[in-house]
Amino acid sequence: MQRVALALGLAALIALGPAAAQSPAPVVVELFTSEGCSSCPPADEFLGELAQRSDVLALAFHVDYWDYLGWTDRFASPEFTHRQRRYAKILASPMVYTPQAVIGGVYHAVGSDRDKLERLITTVRDEAKSLAIDLAWTPSGDLESRIPDGDQNVKATVWFVRYDKADSSDVTAGENAGRTLDHTNVVRELKAIGMWMGEAITLMLPAEVSTPE
Repeated sequence: MQRVALALGLAALIALGPAAAQSPAPVVVELFTSEGCSSCPPADEFLGELAQRSDVLALAFHVDYWDYLGWTDRFASPEFTHRQRRYAKILASPMVYTPQAVIGGVYHAVGSDRDKLERLITTVRDEAKSLAIDLAWTPSGDLESRIPDGDQNVKATVWFVRYDKADSSDVTAGENAGRTLDHTNVVRELKAIGMWMGEAITLMLPAEVSTPE
């Protein structure tokens, strides 16, 4: 089953799904992971636990730079690798790695370090300024999103995110050969749909784009 959400900024600083239009907004945790990385399954498992929480939007971005080890991750995308590399520049990380978790777009940590991730989730929740983004399905099935005025002096991209709630793979090669890997909230589509300049805007996504498959 697929789900959709909206995110504001390069980092998913503010995101709400149609069924979760509530305050405060959840803290977004982006896990950069790969089926070709033997260190990633513990982080994937923890992301699955975070995905059960209403105060967290957990998203798995599979990167493609471990495919050369012998297993091609069918969820991986060079677009997600590029996103991680952009984070590395913004967050002054000396390198990209897996499993890497980016929390609220402003902090990063090893994705399997449960204690540190919990601390950073709390930090982002305490520091973040939330916007009450209103999402609603129209009678025709379109998705209407209304972003209000904000006091932040920022310019932000509005992202549409489509993700699978659950997936699994039987890995037959590479570092995880012989394992069945379970995944949660695997991002399948990430699309920029508009810009927010601090003033109230309304965005409309047609039903053929926004309706979960």
